[in-house]
Amino acid sequence: MKNLILIRHAKSSWEAPLKDFDRPLIKNGILDAHLVSSNISDFIPKTYLIWSSPARRASDTALIFAQNIVYPIESIVYKKELYTFDENQLEKEIKLCDNSFESVILFGHNEAITNFVNKFGDVFIENVPTSGFVSLQFDTDSWVNINKGKTKKTVFPKDLK
Repeated sequence: MKNLILIRHAKSSWEAPLKDFDRPLIKNGILDAHLVSSNISDFIPKTYLIWSSPARRASDTALIFAQNIVYPIESIVYKKELYTFDENQLEKEIKLCDNSFESVILFGHNEAITNFVNKFGDVFIENVPTSGFVSLQFDTDSWVNINKGKTKKTVFPKDLK
């Protein structure tokens, strides 16, 4: 069994004249990331690996979640290939995961996340919102062999307000 949790980065700012990669989280984004990450402990596997896009908004979201689920922040793996909006690139990276890891929590970007969960999950999600949490389970022992899995849990900020 392989478990994959995909989390879309928290809401970020378009205000400052920055490159997309460098956009920071806004206050509501930070609050939503804390809200969701404080309400997912029952849905987190016992052991897991955290991967994140190195983009500021994704990495800052990963840090907030890691602190709230008590994961050592120095163990977060930042992968430049996760700075993608394409679900095929996202799929390619996930399928490269070492099979010794049963569970991965991944922080990334839309449209890649929404399209990926709709391709691989069994519940249609129109749009994974910022700070959205989607847990998928695959009946395989090999990441390269993941195909249609089960959508085990979704936690979105609006569900908690």
